[in-house]
Amino acid sequence: MRVVIAEDLALLRDGLTRLLEAFDFEVVAAVDNGPALLPALIEYRPDVAVVDVRLPPTFTDEGLQAAIAARTEVPGLPILVLSQHVEPLYARELLTDRKGGVGYLLKDRVANVGQFVDAVRRVAGGGTAMDPEVVSQLLARSEPLAVLTGREREVLGQMAEGRSNAAIAAKLFITEKAISKHINNIFTKLDLPPSEDDNRRVLAVLTYLNS
Repeated sequence: MRVVIAEDLALLRDGLTRLLEAFDFEVVAAVDNGPALLPALIEYRPDVAVVDVRLPPTFTDEGLQAAIAARTEVPGLPILVLSQHVEPLYARELLTDRKGGVGYLLKDRVANVGQFVDAVRRVAGGGTAMDPEVVSQLLARSEPLAVLTGREREVLGQMAEGRSNAAIAAKLFITEKAISKHINNIFTKLDLPPSEDDNRRVLAVLTYLNS
């Protein structure tokens, strides 16, 4: 059974590789960043992919985005998310795609090796492997701003105070380019598409103030 692994931590990536190989899986690729994941999934078309949510270069949701994009090229590609984080927006998109096996496990809640290997095999076979905590968090996050990360909420709060991108960057001690990326993520997660008068900033702030 052929596997692609996406994990940025070298020790964990190597550990997953050795573990799966010990149970007769063939790890055909093990990548450590988001941009490398999508082409690996399309090239190797594995029986299952084990993917972390947050990968370089931005450590936001590259893993999930690459997995979802790969499924448009390889319909039904089995994906098992193994992460420390629950990312509700893309998690919902992945989990509502009923083509192919899918799983979402939290790293610190995997009780033993056997449980994990069984989950990999179940997803590869077209089944599901869901951590109850993931399900609980997805159901609980129904209010609009729940889909935002902590940093995105900070940025939106600064936007609500009328600060420009440059001012927000200075306030939060990060680059203006990073602020621009956070704002684009906010627009996407709040379902604010581009418009001719580009009023998404105002709409995002209104959502913030009404939450």
